[in-house]
Amino acid sequence: MATGRTHRPATRSRGIPEATVARLPLYLRALTALSERSVPTVSSEELAAAAGVNSAKLRKDFSYLGSYGTRGVGYDVEYLVYQISRELGLTQDWPVVIVGIGNLGAALANYGGFASRGFRVAALIDADPAMAGKPVAGIAVQHTDELEQIIADNGVSIGVIATPAGAAQQVCDRLVAAGVTSILNFAPTVLTVPDGVDVRKVDLSIELQILAFHEQRKAGEDAAHDGGRTAPAVRAAATAAADRKGPDGDVPAVMPA
Repeated sequence: MATGRTHRPATRSRGIPEATVARLPLYLRALTALSERSVPTVSSEELAAAAGVNSAKLRKDFSYLGSYGTRGVGYDVEYLVYQISRELGLTQDWPVVIVGIGNLGAALANYGGFASRGFRVAALIDADPAMAGKPVAGIAVQHTDELEQIIADNGVSIGVIATPAGAAQQVCDRLVAAGVTSILNFAPTVLTVPDGVDVRKVDLSIELQILAFHEQRKAGEDAAHDGGRTAPAVRAAATAAADRKGPDGDVPAVMPA
């Protein structure tokens, strides 16, 4: 089976917009669920609802794949699963290394969804000498001194960083220098990479902050709808928050990562 170092997904060469690429995994997840229930065909409206998009956007996205469905029948589920998997590069083997085997790194190593979606955890790497040789998810942890050799031996092009923020850039630099061209970053920091290297950032604290913003907006709308009767409570909560000073005398503008 081919490895990720010699085969790249065809999405960019075929001119598929990045927004469409970002939605393809959503369609694939919905289609896989239908396939597991032995559903043979699905309409654009049903699939769009399952993926959380509107049907017009779905049909436009699928047009980039050259798939238009059949009027009155819909889309063939199994064919779409194959077509999207091929477009995303999931019909081949992608060896992945995870660097930083703390609580988060160990949880990622134990995640069963990698193998079923075309990703093979080739190695687990940590800077702590005490971790070397310890099995996590059935894989022995290796020390960071071996990082470059591990990448070369396994033909790795995708790296996952789950280290503390202070170590992430150095790990990123070593991964890139060793030939890794795609990085999934869980560390709470922004990574600097050269052209040709793709980075996807996963920051749970940012997602929670966005949810907190929407909750605050909903609370304000509820207060407006009930004639302002809850406004005193909202003001009281704001006053209480203002009284909680940070170490420098001010409340931090954002939640610490």
